[in-house]
Amino acid sequence: MVCAVTRHPSEPWAGGYYGQSRPELVALLPRPLGRVLDVGCGEGRVAAGLRAAGASWITGVEIHAPSAERAARSLDEVFVGRLEEHIGGFDGVFDTILLYDVLEHLPDPASALVALRGVAAPGARVHVSLPNARHWSLVRDLALRGTFGYTDAGHRDRTHLRWFTRRDIVSLLEQCGWHVERVDHLPLRRVSALASRLTSGLTAEFLVYQWFLLARSRESAPEGAR
Repeated sequence: MVCAVTRHPSEPWAGGYYGQSRPELVALLPRPLGRVLDVGCGEGRVAAGLRAAGASWITGVEIHAPSAERAARSLDEVFVGRLEEHIGGFDGVFDTILLYDVLEHLPDPASALVALRGVAAPGARVHVSLPNARHWSLVRDLALRGTFGYTDAGHRDRTHLRWFTRRDIVSLLEQCGWHVERVDHLPLRRVSALASRLTSGLTAEFLVYQWFLLARSRESAPEGAR
């Protein structure tokens, strides 16, 4: 199922990776949120929206120490470093796990997704956001300009180590034991939305800038969805 969210945020990199509040993503989270693990929590700006949505506890993991220090003011606890360094030290399990613009920065995202199942409570969900590697601008630059065109920030940030199309990330989540329940994206512009309808959604694969995926640990997925 592919759906469009109903809000237009600023571009994902506006204000820096570490200072995003991502209300458009928090709005998509199933309630109740329960205990939340925010991997790559940055400065903890997502926390306000999570609290308003009823999060009972928020644990953050952040590799950028100055941002982690700021996040500690609004989260219940923050671990500084990489996920794999701390995943065995969490006090309890989590009902909601956030991976907002994280997987594309990891050398081994599959290992992270598998490991996270070990700290997932029964019925827990993971929420992922990442750039669309099939976006028209990449196809244009590769086919017509002969360059991938790395940048300092944004869709082709030079710190990105992995790239995913919608099919790629759905497949990865499923292979790692997560059943994908929803695939969302920002609303398309009017002309783009019309083109998507006329092509039965095919052109959306090239027009969507970021994919948002909600998945449940396969052990707790509905029997018919396994």
